[in-house]
Amino acid sequence: MIKLEGEWKLQLDGDKKGLVLPYTDTIQLPGTTSYARKGPKNEEVLISALTDEYLFEGQAWYSKEIEIPEEAADLSCRLYLERTRMTTLYIDGKEIGSRDSLNTAHVYDLGRLPAGSHNVTVCVSNTGYPTKGGHMTSPDTQTNWNGITGRMELQFFAESYLSGIRLTPDVASRSLRITAKLEGSAEAVLTVSAASFNGDAVNAAGHVAAAQTYVLTPGDFDLEYSLGPDALQWSEFAPNLYNVSLALSTGEGVVADRNELVFGLREFKADGDKFAINGQKTFLRGKHDGLIFPLTGYAPTDVEEWVRILGISKSYGINHYRFHTCCPPEAAFTAADLLGIYMEPELPFWGTVTEPTDDNHNQAEQDYLVSEGYAILQAFGNHPSFVMMSLGNELWGSRTKIDSILKEYKAFDSRPLYTQGSNNHQWVPEILEHEDFFCGVRFSRSRLFRGSYAMCDAPLGHVQTAVPGTMKDYDDQFVPPAMETGADGGTGTGGEIQIQYGTEAKTVQADDASGEWIPHIPVISHEIGQYATYPDFEEIAKYSGPLKAKNFEVFRERLEKNGLGHLAAKYFAASGKLAAACYKEELEAAFRTKRLAGFQLLDLQDFSGQGTALVGILDAFMDSKGMITPEEWRTFCNDAVLLARFPKYNYVSGEPFHADIELSWFRSSTPDMLELSWSLTAESGTLSEGTAAAEIPADANYFELYQLKLDLPVVKAMTSVKLSLQITGTDIRKSYDLWIYPASGSTGLEEVHVCHELDDEARTLLEQGADILLMPDPDSLKNAVQGFYSTDFWCYPMFRSISESMNRPVPVGTMGLLIDNTHPALGSFPSEEHSTYPWWNIIEHSKSLILDGTDQKWSPIVQTIDNFERNHKLGFLLECRVGESRLLICPLHADKAAETPEGRQFLSSLTSYMRSEAFNPKAEVTIDELQRIIQ
Repeated sequence: MIKLEGEWKLQLDGDKKGLVLPYTDTIQLPGTTSYARKGPKNEEVLISALTDEYLFEGQAWYSKEIEIPEEAADLSCRLYLERTRMTTLYIDGKEIGSRDSLNTAHVYDLGRLPAGSHNVTVCVSNTGYPTKGGHMTSPDTQTNWNGITGRMELQFFAESYLSGIRLTPDVASRSLRITAKLEGSAEAVLTVSAASFNGDAVNAAGHVAAAQTYVLTPGDFDLEYSLGPDALQWSEFAPNLYNVSLALSTGEGVVADRNELVFGLREFKADGDKFAINGQKTFLRGKHDGLIFPLTGYAPTDVEEWVRILGISKSYGINHYRFHTCCPPEAAFTAADLLGIYMEPELPFWGTVTEPTDDNHNQAEQDYLVSEGYAILQAFGNHPSFVMMSLGNELWGSRTKIDSILKEYKAFDSRPLYTQGSNNHQWVPEILEHEDFFCGVRFSRSRLFRGSYAMCDAPLGHVQTAVPGTMKDYDDQFVPPAMETGADGGTGTGGEIQIQYGTEAKTVQADDASGEWIPHIPVISHEIGQYATYPDFEEIAKYSGPLKAKNFEVFRERLEKNGLGHLAAKYFAASGKLAAACYKEELEAAFRTKRLAGFQLLDLQDFSGQGTALVGILDAFMDSKGMITPEEWRTFCNDAVLLARFPKYNYVSGEPFHADIELSWFRSSTPDMLELSWSLTAESGTLSEGTAAAEIPADANYFELYQLKLDLPVVKAMTSVKLSLQITGTDIRKSYDLWIYPASGSTGLEEVHVCHELDDEARTLLEQGADILLMPDPDSLKNAVQGFYSTDFWCYPMFRSISESMNRPVPVGTMGLLIDNTHPALGSFPSEEHSTYPWWNIIEHSKSLILDGTDQKWSPIVQTIDNFERNHKLGFLLECRVGESRLLICPLHADKAAETPEGRQFLSSLTSYMRSEAFNPKAEVTIDELQRIIQ
């Protein structure tokens, strides 16, 4: 082998005019032109994604002189380029051929190269792809880079060697099936040996399988190698791996070819409505991945970096990766093998699959995509972590054609499980004959199994719309009602519907679909979560590579222009705490669903593009944003999750509390008995506690541990209590915050002047110097934003645009509350600085006033955090003086808020403050200023 890393000559050819000699530059490969900062500097400022500072698109010519030694001159030679774009190869000026795979290595057969000096020239083009390329080429993720990454080498082969090696595990017989082709014309002897190398505490000594020999004749062969009855199995629980050696000897006993491969003995299959690994059911706790690497702009190809990245995800309870319209380099699969992560690459396609008779049919693109799938299977299929494969993201078009592709792939390689795609046919999905599992967000328009949705894709999910509690699961959605309204407004008669299509809108044919089908294969919920947080402007300094966060700089300028720059850090922290709470409920609803097979988060980390979607609890670098620790996240995202079911978080003093304590259990072994300990604590100490022993049914995955029933304490003031659960002797724990309110429930509204507008009565009171609780009717306010508790979905600018293009309501777009929790107006309503569940009913019946252009005297006690596109200054609770009058302003439906104990407590806190000596607003305004604010 001759490694080709190092300095290469470089000539950029943006207009594709062809190579112009002499070369004018050099570059270090592997790498990219952007990472090497080659070419003119990009002056564009992207708002919707990171900006590639040295973006180059076109052809780049890379050239290097190599030396072939005498001992290699009689050997067959191949050029191996691990990851690149579309390439054309020239040897000594002669064109050899072209390759165009985006997902797998470009390999060129060079025959026998004479000893001596040779020139290798590779022309790489990153325009004119056979397909758009999904996230393989997207500026939203890893960028449309030009270059060559990963291994670059000349490989040499003797007359006899193995090609197309496929390893297929057989758990039942503890054996390894090996299929390959013996190249050459001579008979040879193959010696196979295997030894485990990463034993755990149980299997520390490892396992060595006996070597076996086989006589091969040229051509294809198929053999079975026994690992022995003590062979170690691979899974997420114990990712035991073997080094498998295939040594090929000629008649003289000389080893002519040796292949060292890593192998895992495992069986991953669909088992009813769940997945099973080696016969044991597992629940997929997945993460979306779009190959976002801000420091390089391209995916790493070294195992160590992927072990680090996947290890971070595993620390948050993740056991599954779904790659959105992309396939990672081999190092990712190798790292997943080591860590026990279930991998699902996806074809680089986000579009419509058509028949030859359809309009806009592109046979060349379709053929290319299908060939990419075969290439992915051949290149990475031996990895035990490669257990699933998807045909693309949110596909539309011919179900018949999609299913035929599945059928062909399964006939070619039956090792992974296949799905037709991720969230195909959105509102009118159905299961295809040849898919092994289904991935989507709904079974029909109203049969939802995800907690949040975009406004253009309404109805919204329960995390966005339902009174907070922990009762929700999606089991009832798996069985349809007797008749359901179809996507077209009828009862499943099909027709045209308008849908979100990528980042735009499109009219598609819905086909006939009644929505009454029942899934019979495992179901994974697609891209769950998507709870946005405000940008962390401290993150800008971390972009030290070719990608720059100029979008963050623009967002910061917008905020500062609106006079809110001093609040950036608080916006980031408060929105993040709310997002983490939303994720907790979203994930727990999935774990409460007995018929669900898993979920795929969007995302554990921020997404750099598509409007800039800061939806992660980790930033784009996979660093924590400080919202929640891995340990706390794992309390609701792990192979064992404690769940308490109760209808609400807010209670009246002395009210009975009832919670069904359940356990989702997908660990490697099930004990006969578990002990649950529970406690209810307040700041003053433990209020109640107990233990309960529960017998565990064999092979159960969901079971009830205990029915907790108690009377909540009698309180004279709003009190926060914590329900804590723990399985004794384990890391399995959970906690929930509850709130208890005094039984009296008086609002005090009758003791203060309440006005709903600046009418004659209000003006008279102002002239008299009276104090006023000004509660403008939210329904009549125009200069205001609707109250919405949950943080924004994905990112406001993208879905505002989509909603407008579809003529549908735009999202509210806010990101929770920033609360001055030391202000005496909230003295009887103790709060965090961020949104918590006592605020849900209050905010949902309110609006926030738009205070743009007002000076610092309009500093709200409670403000709503707006998104980074609008950056409105939004006030929900604020105070001021008009002459001798003192005003507290809150655009709230007080009558609706007063229907709940938390609403009554909030109103009581406001009226108590107004009657106290602490009521001393500093902002002095005129009636006209006030009128402009509440119009």
